[in-house]
Amino acid sequence: MLHRDFMEDFNVFEMMLFTLWIYLPGFLVNTFAMMWGKWLPKTGYGPWPIDGGRLHKDGNRLLGDGKTWNGLIGGSLTSGLLCYIMTLAPENWIFRSPTEAATGWAASAFLLGTFLGFTSLIGDSTGSYFKRRKGMKREGDVSSKAPLLDTLPFAISVFVFGQIFLTGSNHGDRDLLIPMLLLIVITPILHRSFNLIGYKIGWKDVPY
Repeated sequence: MLHRDFMEDFNVFEMMLFTLWIYLPGFLVNTFAMMWGKWLPKTGYGPWPIDGGRLHKDGNRLLGDGKTWNGLIGGSLTSGLLCYIMTLAPENWIFRSPTEAATGWAASAFLLGTFLGFTSLIGDSTGSYFKRRKGMKREGDVSSKAPLLDTLPFAISVFVFGQIFLTGSNHGDRDLLIPMLLLIVITPILHRSFNLIGYKIGWKDVPY
C-alpha cells in the first residue's frame, strides 16, 4: 500500500501525477510499438501483422497492418527498459519500499514495465478491433481517426490489469482509483499531445 508519511500531503492533482508516473511505461508504449513497427521492417525484418492478414466475417481485417508482433513485443520490452531506467531516479516511486527496490530490483523493474506495456497494448489492440468492426481502415501508413477508441482502451486496460494483478503494490492501491478515473478522462488530451510531439520529430506519420 502507499506510504502515508509519503502520500498524506498529496492533493488530487499530485496523486494524478504520481499515478501517471508509476504507469508511464504503459502510457508511452504506443510510441515504442510504433517505432518498432515502423523501423524494424527497414532492416529487413517484418512487419508481422498480429492478425496474419485474416479477415473478419464482416469482410474487414481483424486488426489491420498497424498491429504487429514486432510492435507488440518490441514495445512491451522497451517499456520494461523504461521502467528500469525510472527506478534509477533518486526518489524511487516505482516500488512500494526501499527493501522491495533493493531485492532483485533490476529484474523486477524490467518485468513490471514489460507487464504495463503489454497490458496497455492489449487495450490498444482491442480498440483497433472495434474500429475495424466499424469499417474504419488501418492499412500500411493510412490510419483512420477515432479519438475515443484510439485513446481510452489502452488507459483503461493498463489500469484494470494493474488493479487486478498488482495488488499490494503502489500500482494496485485502491486509493489511486479516483486519480485513475480522472486520468482516463484527460487521456485523449495526453495521447494527442504525445502523438503531436512524435509527429513533429518524425517518429509518426500522422499526428494522431
